[in-house]
Amino acid sequence: MSAATPAGPAWCARIAECLRGSSVRHERAEWLLPGLTALQSRRYDRYLPAAPIAAAVLIPIITHAAPTVLLEQRAAQLRHHAGQVSFPGGRLESEAESPVAAALREAHEEIGLPAERVRIAGFLPDHILLSGFRVTPVVGFVQPGFVPARDAQEVQDTFEVPLDYVFAPANHHPRRRRFVPEESEVTLCEIPYGERNIWGATAGMLITLYRLCMQGCGE
Repeated sequence: MSAATPAGPAWCARIAECLRGSSVRHERAEWLLPGLTALQSRRYDRYLPAAPIAAAVLIPIITHAAPTVLLEQRAAQLRHHAGQVSFPGGRLESEAESPVAAALREAHEEIGLPAERVRIAGFLPDHILLSGFRVTPVVGFVQPGFVPARDAQEVQDTFEVPLDYVFAPANHHPRRRRFVPEESEVTLCEIPYGERNIWGATAGMLITLYRLCMQGCGE
């Protein structure tokens, strides 16, 4: 049964409810390809990397009266994914480092976000990238008033998008994509916002969070 659509600050309550008790799970059977459901993702199991590189991102939700999600635009000179919209994050530095520690470390290094301003809400399923990374999305509520101090070598700009906008189906623009040449195209969603376009793994994680919130968790 679908849940009623929240609005404004109710999104934060719904996210907290849906992620309550969630934990980091790295089981291969639970990996998601960004933008696909669990069932759709299983179709690609034979193409997934056998030993992906562990990484984590922080999905920072700023708890304004009208909550927003904080995003980065990556620096143009970067070797990989230059200029793309993303979340702060990166690979785990050691087997001992947890996804939370890695996500908070990267957020501090990239945009100067102090860990003490973040309250961890929970985790989305690992998202697997065919480029070889297994990314754990860590969802965190950020106290308002934070002013990003970006690392210009990695981050060109930061910006906020209202959750009401991100989670409005009218703003989920379908695009046909092909993950691997041997398989047919699938429909993925992009989220244009002004002159920017949220797509790829970043859009996929936001769509995963939206689906989780709308599936009626806690009912």
